[in-house]
Amino acid sequence: MKICLLLPDLRGGGVERLSLSLAHEFNTLGYKVDFLLMSAVGELLHEAEVSFNVVDLRAPRVRSITGGLVRYMKVARPTAVVANMWPLTALAPITIKMTSAGVKVLVSEHGILSAQYRDWGGCQSIALRASTALGYRLADTRVGVSGGVCRDMAELSMMSLAKFATIHNPVPSLPSCSVSRLNEAASFWKGSEARILSVGNLKAVKNQALLIRAFARLASPNATLMILGEGALRPELERLATELGVGNRVILPGFQSDPTPFYETANLFVLSSDYEGFGNVIVEALATGTPVVSTDCPSGPSEILEGGKWGRLTPVGDVDALAMAMKTALAEEHDPEALKRRAADFSPAIAARKYLDALGLT
Repeated sequence: MKICLLLPDLRGGGVERLSLSLAHEFNTLGYKVDFLLMSAVGELLHEAEVSFNVVDLRAPRVRSITGGLVRYMKVARPTAVVANMWPLTALAPITIKMTSAGVKVLVSEHGILSAQYRDWGGCQSIALRASTALGYRLADTRVGVSGGVCRDMAELSMMSLAKFATIHNPVPSLPSCSVSRLNEAASFWKGSEARILSVGNLKAVKNQALLIRAFARLASPNATLMILGEGALRPELERLATELGVGNRVILPGFQSDPTPFYETANLFVLSSDYEGFGNVIVEALATGTPVVSTDCPSGPSEILEGGKWGRLTPVGDVDALAMAMKTALAEEHDPEALKRRAADFSPAIAARKYLDALGLT
C-alpha cells in the first residue's frame, strides 16, 4: 500500500520535518511513501529524495495544483493521501473525492488557523470558513496536532468536535552529541552559571520580547539567555536587550540545524509564545532532560506538560509571572530521566501508528 504526503514544499520547518519522520516510520511498517509537493524545493528535499519518491507538481499557487493532483492520482493510485496545512487541506479532499474513488484522505492542521489569519478581511475570512467547511466534510479523517487545533478546526468548519482526532506531533530522538559539539555549544555560554535557552524563529508570535524583559528582571549577572533562530525581528530584539541593560548577556546565534548540544548544555528551556499549534521544541527540551518553563498559550504547551506536571506554565504576556517561574525553575531540583520518559510519549513510532489507525490501515 502507498501513502502520499501532500505538502507545499520541503523547507526546514516543523511540519516538513515531522512529515519526514512519519514517512520513515510508514516505510518501516511496510508502506511505500510518495511526497507530493507543490514545488520541489527546500532544505529537506535531498533527505526526502534519498529515501522516497518525490513528485513535483510545479504549482506556484494552490489553485493551480488541481490538474497535477488528478494526474498523480490516476498514475500513482495511492491507498491514502495525507494533506497538510490549509488551503491544501481544503482543496485536496474536494479534488480527490471528485476524481478518485476509494482513496482515503486525511487532512492535518498544524496551527490555529483563526489566529494565523485573524488579520484577514471579511471576504477572505469567509473563504477560510467556507473552504474548511467543505473540505473537512469530504475528508475521511480530520486531524489536529493538539486539542486546541482540533477545537479551532471544528469551530471554523462548523462541525462537531467529535469528528476530529488529536494526534500530537512526532518528535524524533535527538542525535547524540560528540564532546567537541558539546564544547562548541558550551563556548557560546561564556562560562555562565545559569543558562537559559529558547528556540524559534524571531517573529511576533514567539514573543521573544517578553522573554527578554522577563530575563532582565532576574537581576542575575551570572545568567545568560540564548535564543536560537533567525527572523525579521532580530534588530528589534537586540535593541531591546541593550535598552534593558542585558545586551551583553542575550545571545542570538541564529538558526542552528542541530540544536541538540545547546539543549544539552542549557539549565532551563523557555517558550514565550502567544500561541502555538503544538510546540515541538518543548518535547525536544524534555528529551534532553532539560527543565521547561512555557507560557500557557493555546494550544500545545499545556498538553505536552500535562497542565504543569512536567514543567511550569505562566499566563500569556505576563512578564512578572514568567520571570518568577524562570527564577524558581533555575533554583529547584529536577528529575532529568522523568522528563526524558515524558518526551518518549511523542515518538514517531507512536504517531505513525495513530495515523494508520485513523486511516483504517492497521
